[in-house]
Amino acid sequence: MTMFLIMAFEFFKTSLFAVGGGLATIPFLFDIASRYTWLDAKMLPNMIAISESTPGPIGVNMATYVGYSAGSVYGILFGIIGGIITTLSLVLPSLIVIIFVSKVLEKFKENRFVQDAFYGIRPSVTALILIAGVTVMKNAFLLSGGAINYKALVLFVFLYVFRIVFKKLHPIVMILIAALIGVIFNF
Repeated sequence: MTMFLIMAFEFFKTSLFAVGGGLATIPFLFDIASRYTWLDAKMLPNMIAISESTPGPIGVNMATYVGYSAGSVYGILFGIIGGIITTLSLVLPSLIVIIFVSKVLEKFKENRFVQDAFYGIRPSVTALILIAGVTVMKNAFLLSGGAINYKALVLFVFLYVFRIVFKKLHPIVMILIAALIGVIFNF
């Protein structure tokens, strides 16, 4: 039970401070992985890929994935409970903030200080997303010990060129092709 309370707190805190959406939660997930045994940093790149490939917000998908994986160590029921707890914990701060902000902003939406505050938040959101991208690339292209993962690099270049050549290809088809190639490369 303690693990579920910690998971709820960590995902509540992540949601509260990860301004900018799902990708902004990635640095928080790496931090959680460094502090707790129920989240392994090595599984994060796969979790991110799965979360981006499945329908729904990436942050919610990642929270559900982590909660389910961590809880399923104790059985399928705890996996489902863990997924529900982390998902609700991630969504709750946004719900609270949206309700509060909608009431306040209605009164102050023309206020110069409010507009300036939103202008100031943009660079921090950009930095969080940039850090997430660099971290994901580092984990994808570097093996333990710092050696380059040439297989991942070749796959990235191939898919990048493939995307340029087939511009009109639907994103879902691209995701399926990338997933298929990833499965083939890993067998």
